[in-house]
Amino acid sequence: MLLRASGNCARRALLGAGAPATGALGALTCWSAGQEPNLQITTTTTTTTTTKEQQRWEQLWRPMFSFGQQRSRSVHGGAGGSDLPKKEEGPKHWTSRLPPSVSPYAKLMRLDKPIGSWLLAWPSFWSIALAANPGSLPDLHMIALFGSGAVLLRGAGCTINDIWDRDLDSKVERTRQRPLAAKEVSPAAAVAFLGAHLSLGLGILLQLNNFSQLLGAASLPLVVAYPLMKRITNWPQAVLGLTINWGALLGWSAVHGSLDPTVTLPLYLSGVAWTLVYDTIYAHQDKVDDVKVGIKSTALHFGQSNKQWLSVFALLHGLSLATVGYFGDLGSIFYATSALGTSSLLWKIHTINLDNPKECMDAFVQNKWYGALVFSGIAMDKVASPLLS
Repeated sequence: MLLRASGNCARRALLGAGAPATGALGALTCWSAGQEPNLQITTTTTTTTTTKEQQRWEQLWRPMFSFGQQRSRSVHGGAGGSDLPKKEEGPKHWTSRLPPSVSPYAKLMRLDKPIGSWLLAWPSFWSIALAANPGSLPDLHMIALFGSGAVLLRGAGCTINDIWDRDLDSKVERTRQRPLAAKEVSPAAAVAFLGAHLSLGLGILLQLNNFSQLLGAASLPLVVAYPLMKRITNWPQAVLGLTINWGALLGWSAVHGSLDPTVTLPLYLSGVAWTLVYDTIYAHQDKVDDVKVGIKSTALHFGQSNKQWLSVFALLHGLSLATVGYFGDLGSIFYATSALGTSSLLWKIHTINLDNPKECMDAFVQNKWYGALVFSGIAMDKVASPLLS
């Protein structure tokens, strides 16, 4: 049997009669060096090679060469890259595995995207930690109540938003698969779902003191009005900041039954400034579609000055935290974590590409860790204060 190799490998394939293995190994050497052997297996009649031997060698070597050629096409793309293996999709979120009658409602309240609940919860957690006595941990019962309330209030806010925006959402690439825009949930069913959220939220609110009940109820007009702001003002992110950071006031009052404006108002302002940073970055994902459908945002309003404005808000956030530390009798641990956090915000603003939607989304999601950093700074400072004083 004779193994004939053509192309660049021809001279290195040993083709001596009666030496099929040697010729095959020569061709394999070429393939391992990154070249594709073009092999033809032919036969010659000799006294030492029988038909059975030829068939045996063909069965042995041909699969190997076929594998090598297929592998090369897979790696290098073949003709037009059509043989490239498809990228496997990542695991679906658990909400996609819920029954079809339940899954749209889980998505309506954004259980598949918990970042919003974290951003709603952190300012209230900061406030609860500030309200703790020196040497004490934050009130864990209050943390649990406000954490549950954040999930419910965020779900209610998203439902209100999607009811208002169902026609606009269908025209924006990122939002067209939302349950109301995709007609997986009817407006009437969404209103009933909203009623269930508000009822459960009221149950949590009624566990707080009377002052906090009134203060919590006072935030509802903001919750209802916010989704309309993107049609009215270039500053909907500011209205979101006033809404989503209400917990900075409510957390303190839930512990003490009153407000200390010298501590809670700077904390509230710091949260509003923080929201203006992360939600403006978030809005850059949709700015092309927003222009088409007439949605307003700070991302569009700031134009070429986006990073300058965002830097101002980050500095205002840091200055407000320093004011909280001063009037709240906090110490070096809090100031160190606050300085670290503010510096990280400024660095992110400096380095982010605001025209890259993925970068904007990644930066937005990372803010859950920023909230945790501020919370840990307050809590650790409170616990350690008797030891450091």
